[in-house]
Amino acid sequence: MTVEQTVEAAGETVSEAKWNALRELELRIPSLDRDAVRFQVLSEGERGLLGVGYEPARVLATAGEAAVAGHAAPVDESEAAARLRDLLTHVAAAIGVRCRIEIAEDETSLVGTCLGDDLGLLIGRHGQTIDAVQVLAATIAGRGEERKDVVVDASGYRARRRRTLEALALRSAEEVVRTGGRVELEPMSAAERKVVHTSLQDRRDVVTGSEGDEPNRYVVVEPAA
Repeated sequence: MTVEQTVEAAGETVSEAKWNALRELELRIPSLDRDAVRFQVLSEGERGLLGVGYEPARVLATAGEAAVAGHAAPVDESEAAARLRDLLTHVAAAIGVRCRIEIAEDETSLVGTCLGDDLGLLIGRHGQTIDAVQVLAATIAGRGEERKDVVVDASGYRARRRRTLEALALRSAEEVVRTGGRVELEPMSAAERKVVHTSLQDRRDVVTGSEGDEPNRYVVVEPAA
């Protein structure tokens, strides 16, 4: 069965109407293939004289099966993976970002990755938005099934953030050794605090701990006793 999405849009010119239609379709289908969208010109519009009798150009844009191919879930995808794909699709559309969604699943984990050119809005400041989406995804994707670790990533953000945290942990440990004092890091999510703890767990000259209450809980690095 072919799944289609159709929108009607207007503009001062046919070109502007087509552009507006594409923007509307992209909000509904973040992975839209623009080249596969079909257009029907309903009206070329009338400019009118001195603003009198103006009518906008109107077009009908249809995204057929070819245009939404990257949006459809694979037929062999598990229910949990399908729920994760559906959630990420709706979140991307609500935020207004275009991305391709890839799902990877094994016996213990479920990873949803959003791929695109500009996903800053999806990531958010210090990863706050994507972390919130990940918490929601863990609740929705694991519903009614054996719990799995759920990760939501965006164009390699998790790997970049891990490298940043590992470097921060090392600098903090060196400062503690040099000054003999303690270093308090910025508030982080539980997953990010774990990265810092793990990065320094084999050192004998410093110890780490967590203080504060969520969502402002942070890591403390101190000299080893």
